[in-house]
Amino acid sequence: MTDRTHGATGTDKVMTPEDVVGRLRSGMTIGIGGWGSRRKPMALVRALLRSDITDLTVISYGGPDVGLLAAAGRIRRLVAAFATLDSIPLEPHFRAARERGDLAFTELDEAMFMWGLHAAANRLPFMPVRAGLGSDVMRVNPELRTVTSPYPGDDGAHEEFVAVPALRMDAALVHLNRADRLGNGQYLGPDPYFDDLFCEAADTAYVSCERLVETADLTKDAPPQSLLVSRHAVTGVVETPNGAHFTSCVPDHDRDEAFQKLYATTPWPEFAERFLSGANEHDYQSAVQAWHKERQQ
Repeated sequence: MTDRTHGATGTDKVMTPEDVVGRLRSGMTIGIGGWGSRRKPMALVRALLRSDITDLTVISYGGPDVGLLAAAGRIRRLVAAFATLDSIPLEPHFRAARERGDLAFTELDEAMFMWGLHAAANRLPFMPVRAGLGSDVMRVNPELRTVTSPYPGDDGAHEEFVAVPALRMDAALVHLNRADRLGNGQYLGPDPYFDDLFCEAADTAYVSCERLVETADLTKDAPPQSLLVSRHAVTGVVETPNGAHFTSCVPDHDRDEAFQKLYATTPWPEFAERFLSGANEHDYQSAVQAWHKERQQ
């Protein structure tokens, strides 16, 4: 297992998408940060699709990362609270995979999912939560257990909680606005999307970013609390301009709504052949630019 405090070459953790995928294996449990169709590490997901890695357990607040991997038949089990494109409520390729029975699905309440990340980040086997009690989450996940508090409440009763299991991962993939070569990562948008928890909950963590900067520049024009991910939790850093496409990564870029609609309405073989059959991320970005130019003619 990689020593995540030392990345690729000592303190310099800069890698390529292919370097990252070269450290992943079939059968792994992979966590993917972001939320729905927002700040997803899509360049790393596309690199994963160019490999022969399969039989994955994917943990995600699902978006097109889940849709792409499901359409390509790479997911054995999905652990998620939802799979959405935000402006398109239900991820269509995820839906199709579920209807075909292509993957197993562990569906958790959003809060249960978050506390599962907290449990893993703190190396606990589970976290007690109230979320899920009295809901169908317990019915559709019969493997979930409850625990009774050893401490009585004000009324003398011992409260029952859902014991949410830790969402441990072999590797986490997240995308941020900025990062330095050491592995410190910064978000500049409105929400951290739990990316720090994904990194802390994984044995290895890989951060893609819109731009690599010097460490001193991370707080030059942004508050210290924007430093979301610390280098101690990061194995590798990848500079991928527009690497969250077609999801949003504000303030660097908004969601590419036109392209997302194309993705959602185009048969998978046709979409994959045109946009995902290239040799690298540059080929994907070039194909997207060509498509946009065609629309303008």
